[in-house]
Amino acid sequence: MPLVEARNLEKTYITGEVRIQAIRKIDFTIEPGAFVSFVGPSGSGKSTLLNMIGCLDPPTAGTLSVAGKDIGTLSRKEGAHFRGEHIGFVFQDFNLIPVLTVYENIEYPLLMVQNWPPAERKKRISQILAAVGMEDQAQKYPGQISGGQKQRVAVARALITNPKLVLADEPTANLDRETANRIIALMKRMRDEFGTTFIFSTHDPKVVKNAEIIFTLEDGALKQSDNGGIYA
Repeated sequence: MPLVEARNLEKTYITGEVRIQAIRKIDFTIEPGAFVSFVGPSGSGKSTLLNMIGCLDPPTAGTLSVAGKDIGTLSRKEGAHFRGEHIGFVFQDFNLIPVLTVYENIEYPLLMVQNWPPAERKKRISQILAAVGMEDQAQKYPGQISGGQKQRVAVARALITNPKLVLADEPTANLDRETANRIIALMKRMRDEFGTTFIFSTHDPKVVKNAEIIFTLEDGALKQSDNGGIYA
């Protein structure tokens, strides 16, 4: 069963008398454990599509199923709960909370979204810190670590709730080549270890080169699929 499936998916924004069709009747499927990139020029609809998959922005028409749920039927509250249970996010600007330590940033979703008991939280955080190689930085604040370390923390935070899916919007844009390659390798290792599906919106050729499935968007339409991507 596909983890993500879109059929005749559309997204239209209306501002005053201006109608903007950001996504135009696209179809695609993504299987569990996939490593996928949506690519295309600025304004092609990549971020809009990620926002819809992440239950941040509802479709205008068509259907979008994530983990077996038609997310177009969810209320805002239901969408937030579903997102907390099933989806992690990695952003290009890291989005770490500056007044929280590395440990506390990773712990935050467990407190706010899933409310794990303290002993289970500690065990899970220790495991994920070790997995991303940040055990010795746990008590530092975001301002005390490098950009690559911040992105490792962001990956750990995205994975801490055992999500089925991680959405990454330009996750390597602010990183140098060597650090970006390490982050991509880390994400692949996390996919292999935890079975998590990763979906990227990116311009970065380093990410695209490592993707196993590539979907190309242009003016909101799906133009092609490479490396084994499936859409009908």
